[in-house]
Amino acid sequence: MKGVVFTEFLEMVEGLFSEDMVDDIIEDAGIASGGAYTAVGTYPFAELLALITALSQRSGLDTAQLVERFGHYLFGRFAVLYPHSIEGCSHAFAVLGNIEKYIHLEVKKLYPDAQLPEINVVSSDEQRLELLYSSPRCLAPLARGLIQGALDHFGEQGSIVLEPLNAEGSKVRFVVEHPV
Repeated sequence: MKGVVFTEFLEMVEGLFSEDMVDDIIEDAGIASGGAYTAVGTYPFAELLALITALSQRSGLDTAQLVERFGHYLFGRFAVLYPHSIEGCSHAFAVLGNIEKYIHLEVKKLYPDAQLPEINVVSSDEQRLELLYSSPRCLAPLARGLIQGALDHFGEQGSIVLEPLNAEGSKVRFVVEHPV
């Protein structure tokens, strides 16, 4: 997993909790890297899971809630770090509908070894967007947080329904609807 995910996760933890919490979860997680990440490095996904688990234990918050909160935070950070990825988009559905066609292509140019989820549009109109998410990492709560982050970024209201399509959560349908 790309280091930018790790560095942003630790920044979120510091902002929401404290620098001490960052140190504590790194110690609790017992990770090989010792928490020394660079944005362009590549690190084992298991380390992110260990950090999330340690944060859940220390904070008392559910891991899925933490992952979703991180997704929301991450959208805001990506909008700042990579503004060209949402340039020209006037609403959330425009960004979400271009994940595979544009955003993931750009990510692959920057990080050819990045292992990204597949997020494909099933249907879309002005009121409703249906997406299929597929990833062996089973991070649908992160995707849900990113979707909510996109809605919030554009000042839009919307409901997000997450429908697991298999038991492990590696395939999920998202239906995002604007209120009528």
